[in-house]
Amino acid sequence: MNLRIDELPSATLVVDADRVVRAANELAGALLRCPAPALVGRSLTELIAPSAVGIELPSWADRWHASTVLRSVVRLPEHDVTLHDADGGIVRCRAAGRYRRDLDGTLTGAVISLRPVEPRGGTELSAIEVVSTVSHELRSPLTSVKGYTSLLLNRWDRIPDDQKREMLVQVHHDADRVTRLVTELLDISRLETGRLHLRRQLVDLSDVATRVVAKVGLEYEALGCSIDIGVDVPRVYADPDKVEQVLTNLVENAAKYAAPTGLVITGSLEGGVVAIAVQDRGEGIPPSDLPRVFTKFFRRDLGKPTGTGLGLWISRGLVEAHGGRLTATSTMGQGSTFRFTLPTDAFDKLLEHHP
Repeated sequence: MNLRIDELPSATLVVDADRVVRAANELAGALLRCPAPALVGRSLTELIAPSAVGIELPSWADRWHASTVLRSVVRLPEHDVTLHDADGGIVRCRAAGRYRRDLDGTLTGAVISLRPVEPRGGTELSAIEVVSTVSHELRSPLTSVKGYTSLLLNRWDRIPDDQKREMLVQVHHDADRVTRLVTELLDISRLETGRLHLRRQLVDLSDVATRVVAKVGLEYEALGCSIDIGVDVPRVYADPDKVEQVLTNLVENAAKYAAPTGLVITGSLEGGVVAIAVQDRGEGIPPSDLPRVFTKFFRRDLGKPTGTGLGLWISRGLVEAHGGRLTATSTMGQGSTFRFTLPTDAFDKLLEHHP
């Protein structure tokens, strides 16, 4: 039985060995807002758009090259891809398929099935993107740890003590970075499933701010950050580790993306909440980017983006889990302020329920 391409239940493209589209069904045309016959003759690389979320996924070219070299490869595993539509927009899809080969295994083309990804709330991304991003960030500190420990083990007697200490300090720093990335992964899962457990206790925010500045100062030697938390600011009933995590992320972001000097951490009592703010003197965040800074995986296009783009999204979730809010304001040429609140009545409410 001969099956026509338009009878297939999903958007389908048939490409040749040069990745040129040789057939497309009506569903593919509808997906890309283009008549199916008009897709024929177009290069697949022309249809592929850069990742809309700034995540480095294996490229089509890499996958295609691997299938050419490894003749035993039959399937194109399902993965995320972003396509151009006829209107100049982008369409996020899940792509899968099978390679076509002649009798001696030479690649002759592929049949590719496309399934549109419907974002929930416009910000949800797939698990593969989470793994891809975090694994990319893990690679650097783990490579550093491996290199330094190997050097110390093999040349211990020939390395001066001061250099040994520098290497061990770097290993310690990289181990902290790995721990934070793993914590981010766990926080994503707990926030999205509502299983985040807060270990609340009375927290002195001045002490937390002092620890954060000292810790971030180890990474940014030029850090200049003053602390101005009023004496009338009471202790809050919160999870100290989560509060420190939020404040560390805000200070690190300010040092990385704005300027490490001129930072100020302020704290004030405002009605029934304590407000903590991190102010910088950087160039500011463009109005077009400001609404997106708390979305998952968002990274500003400043040079080569670094980090996972998860820190602010997680920080907002942690603050909201405490019953507070995390917001951002910015003025171009003057700097930005990230401000979060924590309720002061949480401890009183606990006493009401557990006298």
